[in-house]
Amino acid sequence: MDAFFASVEALDDPNLRGRPLIVGGTGRRGVVASCSYEARAFGVRSAMPSAVARRLCPDAVFVAGRYSRYSEVSRQMHQIFERFTPVVEGISLDEAFLDITGSIRLLGPPPAIAAAIRNTVSAEMGLSCSVGGATVKFLAKLASEAAKPPVGGRGPQTNGVLIVEPGDELRFLHPQPIDALWGVGPATARRLRQVGVATIGDLAAMDPELLESVVGRSAGAHLANLSRGVDGRSVEVQRETKSVSHEETYPTDRRDAQGLRTAILGMADSVATRLRQAHLAGRTVTLKVRFGDFSTHTRSVTSPVALDDGALIARHGAALLDSFDVGRGVRLLGVGVTNLVAAGAGPAEQLRLDLSAGEPSRAVPTGASGRGRPSEPVPTRPSVAATSARAAVDAVRERFGPAAVGPAALLERRGRRAGRRDDDRWGPSEPTPDPRPGGDRSAGGGR
Repeated sequence: MDAFFASVEALDDPNLRGRPLIVGGTGRRGVVASCSYEARAFGVRSAMPSAVARRLCPDAVFVAGRYSRYSEVSRQMHQIFERFTPVVEGISLDEAFLDITGSIRLLGPPPAIAAAIRNTVSAEMGLSCSVGGATVKFLAKLASEAAKPPVGGRGPQTNGVLIVEPGDELRFLHPQPIDALWGVGPATARRLRQVGVATIGDLAAMDPELLESVVGRSAGAHLANLSRGVDGRSVEVQRETKSVSHEETYPTDRRDAQGLRTAILGMADSVATRLRQAHLAGRTVTLKVRFGDFSTHTRSVTSPVALDDGALIARHGAALLDSFDVGRGVRLLGVGVTNLVAAGAGPAEQLRLDLSAGEPSRAVPTGASGRGRPSEPVPTRPSVAATSARAAVDAVRERFGPAAVGPAALLERRGRRAGRRDDDRWGPSEPTPDPRPGGDRSAGGGR
């Protein structure tokens, strides 16, 4: 999708069309989630700090993201994709791979299918997308990037579709810059440029031993294959979930340990809800802490049984927090669960007569520094009463929305739910004046 979040905002509010629009965290520590092409003409890019984007484009309209709205539009988008092929692999809210091999006889050649997808998305959703096609996944991805609209009127005009025909793969691929390859980040690109590799064609011609000495044996073999257009990965209809996590960046560094424990409870509640919605549970709980000096640390603990209960995940996270000196000032805090299994597929527990609390955890933390006070043992499973209450909470949220009910510790004195909102994933937001005539819109979009 083209500038997906920004395009959805302009779709819902036509006053934003044609303006430099930036979506994401609107506060000093926010980041850009998406921006319109009018904003990109000023050098604004996704993942850029919002403060930098504001300096580059002082007249931009900043809007806090609405993740639930983008998810809703994404589902509609995928329903359109599935009319063209059942083999669809979603890789983000705004991007997917489609294997159309079995659709060509019915729907026509790849360029016709690509154009039909683009026209259908435009007609039914009022949004634009760019479609790239090739015989392998990573080339299709590069082709979709090349099909994007030009920024500031500069760049090739592709009408939103670019198909790399069989036999033309290397002619398309080799002039591309080296950092266009999957797996080549800024550090790897810098090392490769130091040895004279500027394009993918340069890398394809590189001596294998020299390449391995620069990036390592495994990465060297992988990049060498990609540089020759070799990618054996197929389109996966269902991608396996590896982790579920939640994190929050604070407007100012936090040093209140109790307040951070409450924040952990809110994040754990969100993580647990998403695990249950996906019918998953996880054994490893990880706490991520970034201090004011930008140093980032993680601590993990592995439970004997898989967890999908927010209270237990939170107690593990709080115990891990005790290994950090929060007096240094916490800039970012996050809770994640990995080592996932299907719900009910983990190790079975022996039935007990005492159903009130569950056994204390024998989970062993990894990477802990030992700093802080010792924590109480964490139960391995919720009580029967807690399990019943959790099922009731899920039912209420399903009917009345995620904010309808939650842990009492997350309620402020006036009854408003405290802690991180799902739309704050791009950093904290704060009121920002709207440059539109007569506008008095907050950074949250007034919604």
